[in-house]
Amino acid sequence: MIVPRQATIGIALAAAVIGSWAAIEFFALFVLPLTGTALLVAPVLVAMISWLNVGLFIVAHDAMHGSLAPGRSVVNRAFGRVALFLYAGFSYDALLPKHMGHHRQPGTEHDPDFDAEYPRHFWRWYTGFMRRYFGWKQLLILSIVFVALLLVGARYANVMLFWAVPAILSSVQLFYFGTYLPHRHEDAPFADDHRARSNGFSWIGSLLSCFHFGYHHEHHLAPHVPWWRLPAERRRRASAR
Repeated sequence: MIVPRQATIGIALAAAVIGSWAAIEFFALFVLPLTGTALLVAPVLVAMISWLNVGLFIVAHDAMHGSLAPGRSVVNRAFGRVALFLYAGFSYDALLPKHMGHHRQPGTEHDPDFDAEYPRHFWRWYTGFMRRYFGWKQLLILSIVFVALLLVGARYANVMLFWAVPAILSSVQLFYFGTYLPHRHEDAPFADDHRARSNGFSWIGSLLSCFHFGYHHEHHLAPHVPWWRLPAERRRRASAR
């Protein structure tokens, strides 16, 4: 079900995530000197940028499902392409069919996000996941961006700390909370063929961990629901039981 003003809210939140990411990255790369008391701010900025990196991916993810701006395919594609490129130089058009493949056969050998050989092993699954999605093209794009940042005046240490490190940390965060925990095999069976579980985090814990994407079973049950409505969807389904 599409809620009133869903497109307006979705566009506003997507713009807020992208704008906040851009503003903080600009400050961290071009303004903040890594000396003296500024070093105390660095860990906070790294954490914020990592979290906003996750947000960029979630914005693109909602765009893939058309839930960012329902009925506005051009808007969804535009936000999805921008968000994924800013996140790690990814192609929205290349990732879209893979993500749809994940929803068609989740947690099987045909799922591009799943590791049927290591369904319980975090690091083996993560490294295989990264090899499937991060290739020479992404490496080339990010290398060009890295050099471009240095050429326009960013300090090398700042680029490494506030651009490269958050990119790595956010990939681990996204994978752990958005793929591994929901779809890993455990002794208890999955509830249904979606082969997905949800975490039991509070609203704030869910937001900070993965923009509510940890409510993953609800997402698979209702992929048209945007990230910011997943807590309400979880409560609605719990009350209906």
